[in-house]
This record gives sequence, structure tokens and C-alpha cells, in this order.
Amino acid sequence: MKFRFTPAAAAIGLAAGMLASGGAFAADTLKIAVAGPFTGPVTQYGAMVKEGVDTAIERINAAGGVLGQKLEAVQMDDGCEPKQGPVVANRVVNDDIHYVVGHVCSGATIAATNIYNNEGIVMVTPSATSPAVTDGKNYDTIFRTIGRDDQQGPAAAKFIIEKIKPKKVAVLHDKQSYGQGIATAVRDELKKAGVDIVMFEGINAGDSDYSAVITKLKTSDADFVYYGGYHPEMGLLLRQGAEQGLKARFMGPEGVGNPDINAIAGAAVEGMLVTLPADFTKDPANADIVKAFKDKGRNPSGAFQLTAYSALQSIAEGIKGVGKDDPIAVAKWLHANTVSTPIGKISWNKQGDLNDFKFEVFTWHKDGSKTAYE
Repeated sequence: MKFRFTPAAAAIGLAAGMLASGGAFAADTLKIAVAGPFTGPVTQYGAMVKEGVDTAIERINAAGGVLGQKLEAVQMDDGCEPKQGPVVANRVVNDDIHYVVGHVCSGATIAATNIYNNEGIVMVTPSATSPAVTDGKNYDTIFRTIGRDDQQGPAAAKFIIEKIKPKKVAVLHDKQSYGQGIATAVRDELKKAGVDIVMFEGINAGDSDYSAVITKLKTSDADFVYYGGYHPEMGLLLRQGAEQGLKARFMGPEGVGNPDINAIAGAAVEGMLVTLPADFTKDPANADIVKAFKDKGRNPSGAFQLTAYSALQSIAEGIKGVGKDDPIAVAKWLHANTVSTPIGKISWNKQGDLNDFKFEVFTWHKDGSKTAYE
């Protein structure tokens, strides 16, 4: 592996060497940065990731920690803003933290990864699904514990084609890396199957009035709408569509699968379809982990809690595997090994993407619950 030699990278190597040799300056705790939106409109996703990381750390620390050290989460807020990704990444470097769980949103993740890779810092995102996070980058220290949009998009399109069989489909997105990317993937797969795509249009994230696009949807006669983006905009589309008499059914990616959408959409959210990671809480092997979440008043069944738990666990297993706090060695170990996690036995390809990941389709309900589509 090749890394650019920088003073920060040298400091990382020195710190790792002192820790491995039992040097007097070894830290009392091994810090893991948790990078994501802890302010702004999608703070719920940052909270999901933090719950997963905290639960994993608590269980690992209770079992003795890693190499005799306790793990410590350091929360860092990027607000889901691409411009804040590098700010957080540089803070991680300056604070001499070697491992990151995050970032959460694809735009912020894409903006931060080059810094982490150049500085030899291991980053594992449990939620950023855009292919652009890893495609064509030749990164060595960047990983995911979630699938990509070019896995999720085709899965959604296959479901639409085989289960819904709509006459006319409108595809909307929020003009951002994540939303537009997955919407494009869905549109392209539907077009290959000969589905009539009557609209492909971006909306402005953060707007409060989507009546103009609702009018276009009604005029298009679309009976099914796919939206690529996050829950605040999807909630408004659902509510305002219902108010204007739009009859089309809506579907979105994991970014819309947030209980807070119910407060925005109200009863109009009933029947929304969403692709999410499989519900790993149903696996009997995860019973103790599920109990650990619930004992702390946390919900393990959200979109990112168990992928975040798995990201933290993977980092811990990598450190144990190499026997020292050496992020470059840990990255090599992760590329070469399989890790048993709550989301299954996972392994990574050369660019840090999972070799296998399954998305499933759920029906969302007005009480905030979801059920697997049957």
C-alpha cells in the first residue's frame, strides 16, 4: 500500500509504535471518531450511528477492551454538509485519531475520504451508499459496512418491475450525490425493462412547498413515484401530494426510512415503500446484542444502528488481528480477512466495498413501524 508521507502520518506511526512497545506515552483509551450529522435536518441518522457505536463500545469494553485499552467514541459533527467533511477529517488528523466510523451522508463522506486515505486513517462508513465514495479512487483505508446504490437501486427497480408493475413511473431526486445517484440507478434499470418513465426531475432540498412538482406528477398520470433523497423532503411530498389528491404510491431508499417522517407526512406516509438493510434484529444470533440496545433504551432496528455496530466491531477486530494500534496494518488486515458481525460475515473487495450485502423492501406505516413487503 502507498501513502503520502506527511507529518501527521509520521505522528500516527510514532504513536502506534509507542503503544505497541508499551511506551509510557500510550493513551489510556483508544479513540474512535464518530463523524456524521449531529445538527441539521437529518440528525436522526447521526443518532442511529452513534447508538450502534456506543453499544458496540460498551460491549467490547465490558469484555476487556482492545489490547488492554478501553475504546472511547469522539463525536464529530459534519451536519451532512459536503463542505464540512474535510473540516471534520482535518480535526480527526489534528486530534491524532486513527479510526473513524462515518461519515454518514454520502456527500460529506466523499469530501473527507481523500484526507483520511492520505493520512493513513481507517474510515468505515455504515451508511454512505454512493458508488462515488470508492469508485476509481484507489483508496486503501476506506471501507463500508453497507451496500452501494448500484446494488440498492437495481434491487428497488427489480421490485417495482416484478411486484408493483406500474403503468407510468415518475422519478424524483434532491440533486445531491446520494439522492440523484440512486434515483438515476433506479431510472436506468426501469428503462432497460421498458417501463414508461414519464418524469425524471430534481427538487430543491430544504424547500417547504412542492406543490409545483405535485401538479406535474398529477399531469403526468404517474401511478408510481420513486424519490431519491432523505425523509424531510419525502415527508412533504407525501403530505402535499395527499392534500392535492395525488393517488400515486411512493418509494424511496434508506434515506427516507426514518420514524421522524411520520411527523412530517402524517397519515399520508401509510404504505410508503422503502429499501433498507435486512432486519438483522430477527437473527437469533443477535439476541444478546439486541438486548444490549434495548437495555439502554436504544432502537436496534433502524437503518444504521447495526451497520454502525458492525463498523466499530470491524475496526476492533482489525486492531486485535494485527496486535497493535497501527491503522495502515489494520486496513491491510481488513482487506485480507472476514469479520463476523451482526450483519453477517463480511469481507471487502480491493476498493473497500462489501463483497455482499442485501437490501430488502419494507412497507412503512403511520405509527412509525415497518413490515417486510410480502
